[in-house]
Amino acid sequence: MANRRVAWPWRWLFAVTLLLGLLALVLDRCFPLPLPRDEAGLVVVDRHGRPLRQYPSAEGMWRHPVTQEAVSPLYLQALIHYEDRWFYHHPGVNPVALLRAAWQWMRHGRIVSGGSTLTMQVARILAPPPRTLLGKTRQILRALQLEWHLSKREILALYLNHAPMGGIVEGVEMASRAYLGKPAAELSHAEAALLAALPQAPSRLRPDRSPLAAMRARDKVLARLAAHGVWSDQVVADARIEQVIAQPPRAHWLAPLAAERLRQAARRAAAPAGRKRVVAATLDARLQAIVERMLLDRLGQLPPKVSTAVLVMENTDLAVRAYAGSADFGDNGRFAHVDMVRAIRSPGSTLKPFLYAMALDQGLVHSESLLADTPQSFGGYQPGNFQAAFSGPVSVADALQRSLNVPAVDLLDRIGPERFATQLAAAGLRLRMPRGAAPNLSLILGGGGTSLEALVGAYRALAAGGMAGAPRLSLETPRREARLMSPGAAWIVRDILEGGGRPDRPFQSGPLQLAWKTGTSFGFRDAWAVGVTDSYTIGVWVGRPDGTPNPGFFGANVAAPLLKDLVAALPAVPGARRAPRPAAVGAEAICWPLGLTAAATAAGHCHERRTAWLLHGTAPPTLPDRNRSGGLVETVWLDPRHGLRVTPACAADAVPHVVARWPLWLEPWLDPAVAARHVPPRWAPGCAPEVATTLRIVGVAPGSLLRPAAGRLQATVDVTALGAAGVVFWLRDGELAGQSMPGQPFRLHFSRNGRVRLTAFDGGGRFDHVDLAVGGILPPP
Repeated sequence: MANRRVAWPWRWLFAVTLLLGLLALVLDRCFPLPLPRDEAGLVVVDRHGRPLRQYPSAEGMWRHPVTQEAVSPLYLQALIHYEDRWFYHHPGVNPVALLRAAWQWMRHGRIVSGGSTLTMQVARILAPPPRTLLGKTRQILRALQLEWHLSKREILALYLNHAPMGGIVEGVEMASRAYLGKPAAELSHAEAALLAALPQAPSRLRPDRSPLAAMRARDKVLARLAAHGVWSDQVVADARIEQVIAQPPRAHWLAPLAAERLRQAARRAAAPAGRKRVVAATLDARLQAIVERMLLDRLGQLPPKVSTAVLVMENTDLAVRAYAGSADFGDNGRFAHVDMVRAIRSPGSTLKPFLYAMALDQGLVHSESLLADTPQSFGGYQPGNFQAAFSGPVSVADALQRSLNVPAVDLLDRIGPERFATQLAAAGLRLRMPRGAAPNLSLILGGGGTSLEALVGAYRALAAGGMAGAPRLSLETPRREARLMSPGAAWIVRDILEGGGRPDRPFQSGPLQLAWKTGTSFGFRDAWAVGVTDSYTIGVWVGRPDGTPNPGFFGANVAAPLLKDLVAALPAVPGARRAPRPAAVGAEAICWPLGLTAAATAAGHCHERRTAWLLHGTAPPTLPDRNRSGGLVETVWLDPRHGLRVTPACAADAVPHVVARWPLWLEPWLDPAVAARHVPPRWAPGCAPEVATTLRIVGVAPGSLLRPAAGRLQATVDVTALGAAGVVFWLRDGELAGQSMPGQPFRLHFSRNGRVRLTAFDGGGRFDHVDLAVGGILPPP
């Protein structure tokens, strides 16, 4: 009977405990923890974790997600020993502290110490209770619930990320960056104490508004830490000397358009419940700041509504280190929110290096192959040069470095626009054509659209053995590469763009070793400059995002100076080095006009000797003459009596001569001494075949002196080309002056005194030229 009476209290205690446990389970189910779903607004950081742009949370708060390991141990020491020394030992509530707080309240009639633990403060942050006894009870119950469900580490993480720090700033990392301009990992003793005190009264203690009140609260924390022996008296004394200086909270706006692009990509890639709060970019904040400052410094030189875009990519891993989609993100007048890194625009002449590389790989040319820079018609398409002048015979290297249009169109016509566009697309450079249009010869002059991003990825091939790559903006984006050209072609084209591509005349480009190319779209709408170094590929675009022309704005005078300044500001990349010349590339002497090696050319056929870069030791011959069949080596017959050209049927004693002919389009541009030695003489009267009818200029005699008529400021003459077939092109000192139909007069105006060579030729290659003089023109008043 006695044993039964002893057992009853234990049964009663067990029943009460079970009942309380069941009650706790029911309450826990009915009132689940209000854990935050939106941990923080998105933060885009650079490759070192430095913030580039911060977005507020759904409720409009600024938070920067942080882990315990990323916070200075000094802050954790200050927080734990000031707020809750027994944090790691109590179950969420410290009964001793609560009893002490209650006794002080009853004794003094006011709150002396709160008695709240860190867990209770987290409970108040998650579900703010009313400032009543019932509210305090709810806070205690929530604290116990937190300890039931979460570890101490998880509870501390909630505090680190959600503690109120004044205004819309929450969490120690955001507060440290907003007020102090540094990450929480770099806090000093004084700064750690300041941020530990701030949540006590975040509005009243904001260091940017009330530095004196903040300093007093900080010193209170320091005194507590000294009293508990956490920090030495000397450390605390030194910390007290430090002034409280804080900047007003403001958003970071480095690389705003790149950050927005990453934010949208992160939202598309993840479900709402799994959205990222920190997105790591490949950008470098320091380099990004330099680029943005350089763009801002140039705004005064740009007309209204003109913007600029810059992309800097590291060659080794395709990582984008700087990304400026507009000149000034704060200037809406310059279409600040339009990202011109991704915009599709006409690339002008920036595609020419890829065309010449393709021609090298296909064995059509070597670096000194003879090309014709003359007025030509390609099925009705008649390209001209940017300077409206023509140079006659030019090499591949000269044509590319000087960005001549006619030789490029000639090469594209031989390769095929479709094939050219397909090979570019396979390497990641897709060209957008107007609706319903197919790739055509205008592609090489900007007839298709592409983006700065795609151009930079393609130009990287020049420094990476021919491998183009897609620029990587996120650290999680895998590398994507594709072959655009062979290593040998890439090396030759880069050598041309860097210094002229002349093995016999090396070009010293200084320590930068920059290979660069400019481009200007039709109507001065887009100015481009793209450059390649051992370490980086850099692209620059200047223009109006709405496509309005900017007369006088072209790549060489607007984009190229900025490109060179950017290259000078770029830091060296450890381990980056210049690739050696590939074994497939060798230097060899070649001869014009045939284009073959000097060793394979007869002495009399080597009119001009040059040194070229060859691929695989092969010297392709000069491209076939479009206007003369039978090749450039031709047998001509001369009359031994007067040396004129004849046919065997016309002169029985005619003597054959094997000669190397220049392409017919180039004969009008030959130096007179070269022409006298190597161009066959004119036909003897009555001996020219019918197909060889010559063209003759009439209306002005050789050696004429032209003077302006009385009262006129210009000299004027009407000339006509007889014997022409098709359109007649008229050139004044090599510069295209206009065109006319056969037999129709063409009026020329001269506004300067001096000697002039007037040349006319037709689509069949027939030509004539007249040397004359202009005088009597008075200078303008």
